[in-house]
Amino acid sequence: MVAVPESHTGWTFITNHARVLAAIADNPNVRIRDIAAHCRLTERAVQRIISDLEEDGYLSHTRDGRTNTYRIEPDKVLRHPAEAGLSVASLLSLLVRDETERVTNPTPRSPRMANANGS
Repeated sequence: MVAVPESHTGWTFITNHARVLAAIADNPNVRIRDIAAHCRLTERAVQRIISDLEEDGYLSHTRDGRTNTYRIEPDKVLRHPAEAGLSVASLLSLLVRDETERVTNPTPRSPRMANANGS
């Protein structure tokens, strides 16, 4: 049995819904257990989030045996009025790293961040 991740208190920059969506974008065949571990959520919380995303048309899935394959709707616009006109694809472009970048540069630092840190 997988241990329940420790809880987090306080605010964060990214919502749990965005974290789950990014994990699915990284691997459309990812298991709920693996999403939960990656996002530090319970499996039940991930199931509720996936249900929310499917209910509002951001996500769908097909089942092949015991495996789910998720499909994200990249052109769907974000829900909050402050992000009016921004698509899911725009959000995911900030959250999901290309696999080649992951291998060649495991701890990326943007040039802007390097300048802000004085390096």
